[in-house]
Amino acid sequence: MEKLRVGILGATGAVGQNYMLLLQNHPWFEVTYLAASPNSAGKKYGDAVKGKWFMDRDIPPGVESLVVQNASDFGKAALEGCNFVFSSYEGSKEDIQKTEMNYATAGIPVISNNSAHRWTEDVPMIIPEINWDHLKMIDIQRKNRGFDRGFVVTKPNCSIQSYMTPIEALWKAGYIPKRMIVSTEQAVSGAGYPGVPSLDMINNIVPYIGGEDEKTEREPLKIFADIIGGALNNYNKLKISATCTRVPVIDGHTALVNLGFEDKKPESLEEIIGIWENFRSEPQTLGLPFAPERPIIYRREENRPQPRKDKDSEKGMAVTVGRLRKCDVLDVKFVGLSHNTIRGAAGGAILTAELLKAKGYL
Repeated sequence: MEKLRVGILGATGAVGQNYMLLLQNHPWFEVTYLAASPNSAGKKYGDAVKGKWFMDRDIPPGVESLVVQNASDFGKAALEGCNFVFSSYEGSKEDIQKTEMNYATAGIPVISNNSAHRWTEDVPMIIPEINWDHLKMIDIQRKNRGFDRGFVVTKPNCSIQSYMTPIEALWKAGYIPKRMIVSTEQAVSGAGYPGVPSLDMINNIVPYIGGEDEKTEREPLKIFADIIGGALNNYNKLKISATCTRVPVIDGHTALVNLGFEDKKPESLEEIIGIWENFRSEPQTLGLPFAPERPIIYRREENRPQPRKDKDSEKGMAVTVGRLRKCDVLDVKFVGLSHNTIRGAAGGAILTAELLKAKGYL
């Protein structure tokens, strides 16, 4: 099978670098186009990231010699260089929105890691195991905006992916969530470059991450929405209270979740564990390359999950859950963990691209 040519906007940043590693030897995709800020444009990629390559493996062979383009130039070079782009482009919200829509207008599909378009009405925000059917919004988006081949799809905030799939599994089994209190313990790699000052994190926890509480409370409502009348009708029956903190962990976001259901409730904790362990969804049915065989892994040890031991489960694409207990305030409580820079960032976007290809959008 001939591979699709992939572009990366924001190729020199931390998420862009992670794309390089994760896409190496991908069976469907090949990196052929790189773009970043004007400061990097015109340089070979190896020179553009010299002294700021953050990954723990070397740059994949062949990538270092690609010439970086200006991400603001969405013309001939991009059209000739790739079939679609992943966007981890950095800038103001307005600049990112404009740049991503310019690529889509030019006929280049955009799969974005950015938050800029998460609340654009006709842009779907996808977790492939949960709302894969929201890809139908692409047809509506194209009609609304006169796009031919192009479109914009985005992924949600990395922190919510440590518990959204376990909640979806329970919802799919008929247990509808009504109230949730969640506290997240988020790794320093989630702060991007230049990150969090080391003296703030050593022997310390920072109990505030700008904008994270709001994202955590709002984004699940769009993911759980129904498409009604050509628009996403945000699910407003689920009430969420969130507190997001930064902790001295390199990779892996942990969530401490208290969950309450509507009238119908699981009969036992073992029933919930069984639902989680048996959960499969569209990416698994389609056999997508980045789809974890087990989307949810339950650990019965009383001291799991732990970021160091569990973040890399299923190549960093699984959600690991543990410490399921009854809750006297709501109904149940549990701990969830996912790899924020793989499942929560580049890996999750790659899985979305695979889903788009399987559904005929790429």
